[in-house]
Amino acid sequence: MKFKAVKGTSDVLPAESSGWQYVESVIRRQAEKFGFREIRTPIFEETALFVKGTGDTTDIVQKEMYTFTDKGNRSITLKPEGTPPVIRAMLEHNLLKENPLAKVYYIAPMFRYERPQAGRMRQHTQFGAEIVGSPSPQADVEVISLLFHTLQELGLSGLKLRLNTLGCPKCRPQYREKLVGYLKPKLPNLCEYCNDRFLRNPLRVLDCKVDQDKFDDAPEMGQFLCTECRDHFQAVQDNLSVISIPFVLDKKLVRGLDYYTRTAFEVASRHLGAQDALGGGGRYDGLVEELGGDPTPGVGFGSGIERYLLAMKNQGVKFPEEKRTDYFIATLGNEAKIKGMEIGTQLRLKGYICEQELLDRSLKAQMREANRLNTRFVILIGEDEIKKGVVTIKDMDGHSQRVVPLNELVEKILGAAKQ
Repeated sequence: MKFKAVKGTSDVLPAESSGWQYVESVIRRQAEKFGFREIRTPIFEETALFVKGTGDTTDIVQKEMYTFTDKGNRSITLKPEGTPPVIRAMLEHNLLKENPLAKVYYIAPMFRYERPQAGRMRQHTQFGAEIVGSPSPQADVEVISLLFHTLQELGLSGLKLRLNTLGCPKCRPQYREKLVGYLKPKLPNLCEYCNDRFLRNPLRVLDCKVDQDKFDDAPEMGQFLCTECRDHFQAVQDNLSVISIPFVLDKKLVRGLDYYTRTAFEVASRHLGAQDALGGGGRYDGLVEELGGDPTPGVGFGSGIERYLLAMKNQGVKFPEEKRTDYFIATLGNEAKIKGMEIGTQLRLKGYICEQELLDRSLKAQMREANRLNTRFVILIGEDEIKKGVVTIKDMDGHSQRVVPLNELVEKILGAAKQ
């Protein structure tokens, strides 16, 4: 029987892993610049955390979660999104008691049972960030800026920031009433999910991917905002303008999660086709309290690293070249293998990238392997070299070679590196 990766998952092969490592290194550098610290939560949580935190009207909870009953008869769910676990961890470990403001980021796998497509898999990797404790519109702008500038740092161009406000519990009921009146006559012509969302959370109808073009004349939340929400949203726009992040207002942007209040945003790329979102998020001022904490404001985002890589590929972004091998140790004979192992260990401990022949190939085949690895130098050790107490160092760029005493090899290499 021949096994394959499960549908909706993929392997990151050695030839591809350097691209992932590069993206992750850029993410970590950018997060550090903004003062975010990494948090790592378990890969699975109690199912109730997501039902309560993500919202039972969301596609995630209704259709996409990987949920199972464990041997303790507990309902467990593989992590479909990052924010509820982060809030759970903060509350469990009293992080908000130690410091009233928490700024964290994560790079973690997420699991959603949805139709696999380019850049959107059933297991995917998210970069997310959260600021918990601040009601300030500057906090909204800071998380937007972290996402936007990280994407720019990766070389992506043609980015579009979509922005909307969802109001708050004070002003949203008036908008909800108006939206219900607008949607009710349309229900017979809308999909089954829209009809279900209409009963549970009418705002989520606007997020439908099937019937979205039917809502162009929908009432806008902006017409119903209370003074606090209007001022907050204007401040977000003003601050984005000050730091030169362009944006477009999108009245149909409600995001896919029930916990959002006020600011909602999405960053898209023109290099991804119709499903163009790289990531997005918003403010969730009621979530901490919903999960058992004191009333605490928060704002954050989640984004897909697979989608970063797809957009970069489509745009033709060049990744940095992999580090080349400094030394390849080509050996012939048992004594040479032992001496090669000793030399290789010494060079690695000094910080050099060093490969050694492990397949007992001919010298010609070993040189081909050194070429394939783009090796800078080859150290040749054979029976004659062992008898004479020397090695031959071949410069693969300069096509020259020199003989060096075995007992002086590492010192001469280190000396040459300093010149």
